[in-house]
Amino acid sequence: MSKPNIHVAIALLFHQNQVLVGWREAKQHQGNKYEFPGGKVEANETPVQACRREIQEEVGIDIELWHPFDFIRHEYEDVIVHLYLFHASVSKDQLAQIQQPWNWYSRQQLQALNFPKANDVILEKLLWPEMIKISSDLSDLEKPEDNQLLYWRVDATAEQATKLIDLSAEQLSKLIINHELYVLLDEKLQQGIQTLHFKQSQLEQFQSTDRILGKRYIAACHDLISAQKAEQIGCEAIFLSPVLPTATHSDVKSLGWDTFEQIATQIQIPAFALGGIKKQDLKQAQSCNAYGIAGIRGV
Repeated sequence: MSKPNIHVAIALLFHQNQVLVGWREAKQHQGNKYEFPGGKVEANETPVQACRREIQEEVGIDIELWHPFDFIRHEYEDVIVHLYLFHASVSKDQLAQIQQPWNWYSRQQLQALNFPKANDVILEKLLWPEMIKISSDLSDLEKPEDNQLLYWRVDATAEQATKLIDLSAEQLSKLIINHELYVLLDEKLQQGIQTLHFKQSQLEQFQSTDRILGKRYIAACHDLISAQKAEQIGCEAIFLSPVLPTATHSDVKSLGWDTFEQIATQIQIPAFALGGIKKQDLKQAQSCNAYGIAGIRGV
């Protein structure tokens, strides 16, 4: 006897490096576990329409701008679930409208909560490392810390693309590459890459509908306008720079920690402090609302 198929729209709601989470009652399927808000897709609606409706009904807020995050098919012993994942930002003005018993958790806290098994992939993609290494040398992949990512900052050429051929699936998953380089890769390599990068100059050309489902996006930003644009088109994080003076861009005016904090507090996605940053600056950065830090020499 075939198992029933259930189609569910799931919402990942972001506010200041936190994600909204609730609790499933014991009588529900996969009950007595934590859950992200969402619900079944009705016969007369699309997954994104179901997502918006469920958030209006369950959480109490209306959000129009949703970004596709991923699609997951998971087979339990009794049912097959098809999860359509979307993410959106929650503004400060909407916080008071959120109904009980929904609560905010940091991305690190999510890893310790008991979610249904189908959510494992979601939890993995929501967790960013606190430090991101930037380098043009792929040998740096051999010595990252356990959860560290490497942004491979090179020109988008066919020659550079061939250098990825011999990397393992695990190494590819730890790489961040620019979107222009990604489109030059063959399908197998593209499947291994999990995180894509945009330069600030690329943000204007990119539309939310151009997103590749299942990939994470991080953008380079240098001011509030570009940071808000990155969030608006569905990027999950940004590099915000230069925070401090750098030897490579000595002619560029640095933001300073005060301006960094002003920008980081006006977006709801993780901001990584970049530019003149060293490992010992992590606490300073996080005190200014950074999720983490990124760097070439100091990280």
